[in-house]
Amino acid sequence: MASLPHPKLSLTSLLPSLTPKTPSSNKLPFLSRSSTSHFHGAQISHHILPSSLPSSSSSFKFTISAKVNKGQAPPPFTLKDQEGRNVSLSKFKGKPVVVYFYPADETPGCTKQACAFRDSYEKFKKAGAEVVGISGDDSSSHKAFAKKYRLPFTLLSDEGNKVRKEWGVPADLFGTLPGRQTYVLDKNGVVQLIYNNQFQPEKHIGETLKLLQSL
Repeated sequence: MASLPHPKLSLTSLLPSLTPKTPSSNKLPFLSRSSTSHFHGAQISHHILPSSLPSSSSSFKFTISAKVNKGQAPPPFTLKDQEGRNVSLSKFKGKPVVVYFYPADETPGCTKQACAFRDSYEKFKKAGAEVVGISGDDSSSHKAFAKKYRLPFTLLSDEGNKVRKEWGVPADLFGTLPGRQTYVLDKNGVVQLIYNNQFQPEKHIGETLKLLQSL
C-alpha cells in the first residue's frame, strides 16, 4: 500500500514541545498551588519542588497536623466567648463536655444544629454535661447569634481556625467547607466520642446524648 509523504521533522522543531515549561504553566490542576488536603483529620500540604515530576517521595513536602482520636486528651485551648471573655478547655475538667465545631453562625445547618442543642439543653444539664460550640466567627457574631436564637450555652471564637487545625477537624466538599464535628469528653478530659455529619446536623444531638447517658 502506498504511504502518504510526511513532512520532515527536525530535532530542533521538536524541542519547544519537549522543553519543560515554567512552573506557572506546567502544573497539574490539583497541584497548581500549595493547598491543604483533609483526610480523616490529617492535613497534608503538598508542594511541587523544582525537581518537578519525578515520582520519588522527595517530590512532595508533607506537613501533617495531629488528629484527636478517641481515648486521647485533645490539645488545650483558650478562646473568647460571645461576651469577649477568655474561656479555657481546662475550665470544664471534672464534668463531661460536648465540644462541637460548626462552619458558621446564621447558616441554615448551623442554626438548625444550635437550636437542637438548645432544645435538648436540659437533657445535657441532667447528664451533668456542658455544651460548647466553636466556629471561626468573632465574638460579636456569636453574641448576635446566641441572642437571636436564645442559645443558653457557650460559643467560642476560633478566628484563623487554629484550634480546628490542632484538633484535626476534617473539612468537607474537597476542603471548601469547614467541617461539622462533635467531640464528647468525659470528666477527665478524655475523648469518648467523635461524630461527624455535615448534612444532618440534628443527629449530633442524639448521638452525644446517647453516649453521655452511658457514662
